[in-house]
Amino acid sequence: MKINQPIPAALVAALFLAGCRTEPGLFLPQETTKYSIESTEKFALLDRPTQVSVTCTGLQERLNPDGRLEVVANVKNRENRRIQVEMRCVFKDSNGFSTGDETPWQTLILGEGATEAVHYAAANNLAHKYTIAVRQAH
Repeated sequence: MKINQPIPAALVAALFLAGCRTEPGLFLPQETTKYSIESTEKFALLDRPTQVSVTCTGLQERLNPDGRLEVVANVKNRENRRIQVEMRCVFKDSNGFSTGDETPWQTLILGEGATEAVHYAAANNLAHKYTIAVRQAH
């Protein structure tokens, strides 16, 4: 017995889609740069809003006569609106480890397209490196 009936397109599509369905598997941990960036970069934008809104247009470093590291960061608002961020500086030794000298979070308000110079000075002469961390104000 020979059957010459065309298979409806809807049935073919349903069979095809049913064959493509898979059950979710394990979710593998994703690499995160949240902590490694702060460990290696001099200017770290810690969240998505600051990555969009803020940029550093320049960093200036110098040693005081007493050997303490001073840093000035030029921070620019890339938005066409006023923004508010929090910043701090973590001073590090020559190997990149914190010297325990961390400034408190300070609020910076930037007008539309404005650039501000933010100054930090290490409390002792152990600092050779630093990271300036920026996050959205809470």
